[in-house]
Amino acid sequence: MNIAFDASPLIGDQISGVGWCEANLTDALTQLHPEAQYRFEYFTLRSPEEKKRRMQPFVRENTPLHPARFSPLAYRLLSNFVPVPYCAFQGKWADVTHFFNYIVPPFVHGKTVVTVHDMVLRAYPETMRRRTRLLLQTGLKRSMKRADRIVTDSEFSRSEIIKYYPDMAEKIRVVPCGVDRTRFQPASEQEIRKVRKIHHLPERYFLYLGTLEPRKNLVRLIRAYAMLRERYPDAPALVLAGGKGWQYERIFEASASPDVRGHIVFPSYIPSEDMAAVYSGALAFVFPSLYEGFGMPPLEAMACGCPVLTSKTASLPEAVGNAALLCNPLKIRAIARGMELLLTRESLRNLLIERGFRRAEEMSWEAAAEKLYQVYGELQEKE
Repeated sequence: MNIAFDASPLIGDQISGVGWCEANLTDALTQLHPEAQYRFEYFTLRSPEEKKRRMQPFVRENTPLHPARFSPLAYRLLSNFVPVPYCAFQGKWADVTHFFNYIVPPFVHGKTVVTVHDMVLRAYPETMRRRTRLLLQTGLKRSMKRADRIVTDSEFSRSEIIKYYPDMAEKIRVVPCGVDRTRFQPASEQEIRKVRKIHHLPERYFLYLGTLEPRKNLVRLIRAYAMLRERYPDAPALVLAGGKGWQYERIFEASASPDVRGHIVFPSYIPSEDMAAVYSGALAFVFPSLYEGFGMPPLEAMACGCPVLTSKTASLPEAVGNAALLCNPLKIRAIARGMELLLTRESLRNLLIERGFRRAEEMSWEAAAEKLYQVYGELQEKE
């Protein structure tokens, strides 16, 4: 079986959760099933050598690169309105082509699989970048119709897709995300000190790590932190680590409030090699997101021995099991109470750390990759 992976989520200068999901799945898959043939496909016009360099961490002996010389932005915009054949650029090598980021272009050779991570487009459209929202509004339904299979990250997301697109129910398969326990594991004290110095982090801190955008509910988190500081003036700092997303300005405005000013740290984008030490050095990881298709960061924190506070909504309870403290993300007082419990109860932190290690062990990328390979196999059996 010849399997092509759309590498678009991997070639940007900063890799998002979608990109890491693809990276981990493809890495596990190509090691578990070397009997298949694989390749990464993408478009490039400017800086082809730079794109090639960015792909090197993900390339294996059995996953060569197959770039097409054309502007990726031009193709994405053009093919959303004009059926420009994908196979005119990538040929007819693949039996199955997997697109990991919602959109299937027209006229792909062989069978197609698309990953639809969530229904933010329908549930929280106001939290999306305008360009992304327009692209999905015009292209998502058509992409799901083109796809032979739709993969999603959780049973929650499956139910959400069916709620908004009931005709797609028979195509959907759930492939949960995992956690890379070679990359995410407790860091040594020496490594924690080194990374803390590099990113100018305080000695004690609550941590959020992810994109700075409205859907992550960070304004409420900041207000909850202010409430916590009223009761505990010496509470640890709040570190909000991640790249600036859509409408990030309100987050910075909230952080300038007199009751929290000087106690919130923005270290910006944390490179992959430093994440484990940043998680390991935190008192607790706080992730009160409003809506997630899965939610990888809580599992990454657990694998590093960091207790987790997260939302009791959307897919997050499904992802974390009984290994996290849950709160209502719409209630500032509930978030503050969760932070207070983690600050004041060492026994609770230790219990969550122990449960978190077990949960991280259960959620492996190898198990996810086996499920994905079964999806590819279904399509071959249909022929």
